[in-house]
Amino acid sequence: MSNQQDDKASLDNVTLNIAVTGNVGTGKSSLVNAIRGLKDTDKGAAPIGDVETTMEPTMYLNPTSGTMPNVNYWDLPGIGSLRFKAETYMKDVQYQNYDFFIIVSASRFKDTDMMLANEIKKMKKNFYFVRTMTDVDVEQEERKGVTEEQTLQKIRNNCLGNLRTLGPPPVFLITSHNLERFDFPKLVNNLERDLLDEKRNALVMSLPVYSQQCLYQKNNAFKNATWAVAITSGAIAAATVPGLSLACDVAMVVAFLTKCYYSFGLNDGSLKRMSERVNKPVLAMVRESSVVVVIAKKSSLTTKMVARLVAAGVIQALRSHVPVAGTITAAGVSLVTTRSVLLEGVKNLYSVAKGVIEMAELP
Repeated sequence: MSNQQDDKASLDNVTLNIAVTGNVGTGKSSLVNAIRGLKDTDKGAAPIGDVETTMEPTMYLNPTSGTMPNVNYWDLPGIGSLRFKAETYMKDVQYQNYDFFIIVSASRFKDTDMMLANEIKKMKKNFYFVRTMTDVDVEQEERKGVTEEQTLQKIRNNCLGNLRTLGPPPVFLITSHNLERFDFPKLVNNLERDLLDEKRNALVMSLPVYSQQCLYQKNNAFKNATWAVAITSGAIAAATVPGLSLACDVAMVVAFLTKCYYSFGLNDGSLKRMSERVNKPVLAMVRESSVVVVIAKKSSLTTKMVARLVAAGVIQALRSHVPVAGTITAAGVSLVTTRSVLLEGVKNLYSVAKGVIEMAELP
């Protein structure tokens, strides 16, 4: 349990910096928006345009950064632009500040793609080669009678052939307009495999819900993370609410469940975007969950709001489903009660989010 405690307790303190780089006009900004769960036209989205819009390394947070781990997405200027020469690009963008790079390419493989890959490898940083706008290529080739599978294989072989001297590294074909299509899930799986535990969990929690597998991974991450909160509160004796005696304990529990609520995509912004994309009224079903409603109404959590949250019924609603919570005494066993409440809350939110995914018919 000690390793679990150390890993999960450090989650709120971990920072993951992801650099998105490549040539001008390859869709770097659109990818940054997509992996933050935003459309290009949404408030807070990275700007896109027909000309270079990213003139300096620009950091973008998750739209719900107040509740999610610190995952920073860096939209880097295009290599070979007037201000960022290819020869000094890595130094100019301060490569040492990033955990790994995503090299974004589109259309034809360019010399600068290979130059970037070589330079990143020299700096002993991991990179992942992403070919964007794959849907456009597929549609163009289908009009010529070429199947989607043939087009994907041709693009993949071309990228791998050009990168063969580097290993070759993994290549992922994606479209920022539809993350569940093509290779985005494989990209995420590779990132998870290569990251340390706490950074892996931060990534999983921060990504938008794009598939049933993604939601399942989020659910497991939050279930494991319940240990940190439970252990922290376990040393405090129970008083008014068994196992959740002090205001800080209640605040910790509700804050944790609020992170889960946003990560599972149950907030209004995420639901609205999904409803528009699948043309189905998923919001109405979500509002049937009492726990979701309470968290939604009180999503801005401060210590001063704890009493109102308890009165609103979020803790009681969860405790009513946890038999052990009503029978455990206060002396030294709040860990068990607190974790039971957390697990019940995660279970409740996961059930609602799973229903949303099924209604949206995501794979």
